[in-house]
This record gives sequence, structure tokens and C-alpha cells, in this order.
Amino acid sequence: MFTITGKDISTKARTGVLSLPHGSVDTPAFMPVGTNGTVKAVRTDDLDRMGIRLILGNTYHLYLRPGVEVIKKFGGLHGFMNWEHNILTDSGGFQLFSLASLRKIETGGVRFRSHIDGSSHTLTPEDIIEIQEALRSDIMMPLDICSPPGITWEEAEKALSVTTDWARRSKARWENRPDSYDGKLFGIIQGNFYKDLRKRSAEEILSLDLPGVAIGGLSVGESFLTFTDFLQFTASLLPEEKPHYLMGIGTPEYIFSAVENGIDLFDCVFPTRIARNGSVFTRRGIIALKKEEHRFETGPIDESCTCPVCAKYSRAYLRHLIKTSEILGAMLASLHNLSFLASLLSDIRRSIAENRFLRFKEEFLLRYNGESQ
Repeated sequence: MFTITGKDISTKARTGVLSLPHGSVDTPAFMPVGTNGTVKAVRTDDLDRMGIRLILGNTYHLYLRPGVEVIKKFGGLHGFMNWEHNILTDSGGFQLFSLASLRKIETGGVRFRSHIDGSSHTLTPEDIIEIQEALRSDIMMPLDICSPPGITWEEAEKALSVTTDWARRSKARWENRPDSYDGKLFGIIQGNFYKDLRKRSAEEILSLDLPGVAIGGLSVGESFLTFTDFLQFTASLLPEEKPHYLMGIGTPEYIFSAVENGIDLFDCVFPTRIARNGSVFTRRGIIALKKEEHRFETGPIDESCTCPVCAKYSRAYLRHLIKTSEILGAMLASLHNLSFLASLLSDIRRSIAENRFLRFKEEFLLRYNGESQ
């Protein structure tokens, strides 16, 4: 399933190929988030042209709307959204546990009220796997508890124990999947911000010997210093031969830190979310297109960018679209931001292959952080 093709001599950064039911994925790779069966404001053929081969969907949201039976009518999520490449589906655990007033954790699973219409639902770990089978997900994530920072050791330990129990039940259900379905189940390491719990979670999840492993519960509001500390600690516990997924990161600083610690996959809503608000990536940092300084700017977002947006449109025009709330503005800014990250990951893979990852990281971040726009 996963083949390491290259290693950086100075760090844990590596390149690889992830073989999945809908084709191979070159890693490290950023996965655009398509929560509702669409990467917001971006067409699937544009994602294809960027070279993106793995995107993320959300089991919780798709279960509520349009509903599993609708998606099954199309043979799965790929057919429903017209996407021929791979899909990873999150269990929806993060969404469920962020809706504290609408859900209750029970021994069997989670009982909750829909944020859409208030209807009552109960989902077990087994249900989550069954839904993802119906979606025909290429990578499935089990139901887990993503606990918030600031809780006690006892609270974090309880959440960890439930996560491990649910992972075991998820594996048992996954092992009884239909023969024609070959989606891969990844485990999720939790443990909050307690290293002894992180270590215990890693031991328990890795003992299940699933095809891949994810690190959860980071980039949830902690400082960057704390993030890097716990990332390095947790990543050091992972087996080299399995693909490593860090959940919920999508900015250059965090991506470089992840890759340096041997992470192969990551996802985040940030690139498309800020795009819809008129903020875009450049090699010299994030810029806000709404600023007055761009009103007469005839040049592109980024002179060094080769994406279709930078090839055709000026900052002044994009500013106009954003200021007038034109839908095209959100579409073009989103297309640029995802193209920017796709290009960055391609450059990162090349730097690893050429044993110059650290130099590339330092040069990129020096320029990226050196000028506020």
C-alpha cells in the first residue's frame, strides 16, 4: 500500500507513493477539504489539473445531507461528485465533539441532534465504518474523541480509553467489509497534551496493525511551540513503514514542520476558507486582497506563480470581485490557494529527492515570513 521512495539525509522527511483503490498518491501530499462532497468554490476538473489525487470528505455532514441512500444511488461519493481519484473521509468525530450542546457520549457511541434540523441520531463506531463503506471511501477514519486543550489528565485519559475502544470496534467491523470494497482504515492517536498518554495511545492504536496511522488532537489552538513539541514526540513513535497522517494543518510553517517529522498526509480548511474572505498565499506571505494598496495593482497575486489565476487576472480585478462579493472572487482565490499549496508540495518532494529539504525550508520561510503585506 505504501512505498517509501526517498529520504532526506538531515531530517525524517521522506517521499513515497500511496497506492489506493482510485490510483496512486505521491507523498508528502496536502488534501483539500471537501466536507459536503465538494471542495468549496473549486471544480473537480480544476483539482485534477493541479495534480491533486486525494481529497477529504466528511462522514457526519454527508450522513445528514444529502444522506447515505442518495450517495449509494450513484455507486458512492466518487460518482456523486464526479471525482475519479481518491477520497479520505473523516469520521465526523471532530464535528460531533465540537457541538457540545447537541451531543452526548454513550458507551455504544454518540447520541446527537442534527445542527440542521434538530433531529435526533445515534451513531456507533460500527455505523461510521458502514457509512464510509457506502461512500466507497479510499481511506476511512474511525470515530474518535478529539479532546480540547486545557482539560485534566483524568479527562484526557478517559477520552483516550474511549478512542481506543472505538478503534478496536471499528477494526472488527472493517475486517468484515464486502470483498469488493478495498478502502483502508487508519488509526488515530490521541492523548491530548500529555506525553505519557500520547505514548500509551500510540502503543494501543499501533497494536491494531491498521494500514495507516493518524495523529489527532494537534493544531487545536495551542501555540506553535507546543504543536511542534508534541508533533515531534508523537511522530517519533510511529513505525516507518506505514503512511503518517497529521490531521488539520494547511499553512506553510505547519506543513514544513510536519514533513520534517516524517508526515506524509495533511489536510485543512484554512486555504479555501481564507480565500473566500479574500486572503491569498504568496511566496512573501499571505496578503489581503481587500486592502486599498491593491486597487490599482496590474500585476498578479504572485509573480512567480504559474496557476491559471495568476496567468490571467490582476490583483486589482480580484480585489474588485472580493469587495463586491462576486462569487467568481471566491472561486479564483480558492483556485490560487490550492494551486499554491500543490506547487509547494511538489517543490518539497523535489527538495527531499535532491537532499536539500532543510535548505529549501529555510529559504522559503525566510522569504515567506520576511515581509508582511
